[in-house]
Amino acid sequence: MTRLLLVGGGHAHVHVLAALAANRLAATEVVLLSPYSRQIYSGMLPGWIAGRYAIEECALSLDALTRRAGVRFVESSCTGLDLAAQQARCSNGDLIQFDYASIDSGPAARPLESVDCAGQVLPVRPIEGLVAAWPGLLQRVRQSGGEFRLAIVGDGAAATELAFAIHARLVAEGLGQARLTLIGGNSTLLAGFPFLLRRQAARLLAGRGIAHRAGRVVVAVHQDHVQLDDGSQLAADAALLATGAAAPAWPAASGLAADAGGFIRVGPTLQSLSHPFVFAAGDVAAYADARPKSGVFAVRAGPPLAANLRAICTGQALQPWRPQRRALYLLSTGDGHALAAWGGFSASGAWAWRWKDRIDRRFMAQFGA
Repeated sequence: MTRLLLVGGGHAHVHVLAALAANRLAATEVVLLSPYSRQIYSGMLPGWIAGRYAIEECALSLDALTRRAGVRFVESSCTGLDLAAQQARCSNGDLIQFDYASIDSGPAARPLESVDCAGQVLPVRPIEGLVAAWPGLLQRVRQSGGEFRLAIVGDGAAATELAFAIHARLVAEGLGQARLTLIGGNSTLLAGFPFLLRRQAARLLAGRGIAHRAGRVVVAVHQDHVQLDDGSQLAADAALLATGAAAPAWPAASGLAADAGGFIRVGPTLQSLSHPFVFAAGDVAAYADARPKSGVFAVRAGPPLAANLRAICTGQALQPWRPQRRALYLLSTGDGHALAAWGGFSASGAWAWRWKDRIDRRFMAQFGA
């Protein structure tokens, strides 16, 4: 009996579970290890914040997916791998033996240098933590009568989309006087995106009264302000951390080859460069052809990962995967419009939001949501 362990319920592993449901692996015991019984689709999270979706519309049931696939589900976190013994250590104390393992556990939140008031900090990751904490933050804004100051730490796609979504939700509730500020270490908003899209996003932020502090890094969060790296302070009643992906500590600590950031280095077949019986995909992986940390590439890695896991379990040849150079990005602006980018091309409008909504709903329907 071959033992295949799937660590994490990320977007790529959702594809693996669907493939197993369609065609199960003979003589193979498959286990999914994940701390949550559902997977929140990150592409729809800003829409939920803005009030456009119910959380149930954004969630894939890992319970249901594993049942259909004949996969055993262990609801716990992986805390490390014993690569010599080929065992996974779980936060609940269990040890899970495996012949092959695949890691799609997602990234960790990038920590700040100092936090002396943890109740003021709301990390975007793990997403379930944000989902649990958002109603409480929204209630705090309501109780303030809208006189609330929220620092959004980050200036990439996730931070910008969340700023638009939060503003839209507050306006809908008559709390539009709350002050939102994006704070990012880059010299420009949405670094790496086309110039025209960046300019349009900056105009939309300014038009909605959302401030942007570029070239600044938040180093500490206090009760009523955040501290910036130049020594200045910004008044804030809470801080939302959307600073991009950081690697969890345990893969590198387990001995897997990792890049300078701690992400698992994999080759074109998605196998670890140091331990070929371990695979990785999604944001936790450092691909042979480097790509941004994005759900777009996590989703696209799903089918080749599923095929190569089947191949290695059945003694077949593995196939290389090289992700496309360009990816379509659709960033919601919270008001029924979206910004679109493909390579150097950019555009915006209600049509872009409708396109994004159709893509997201189709993704969810594909897996029975």
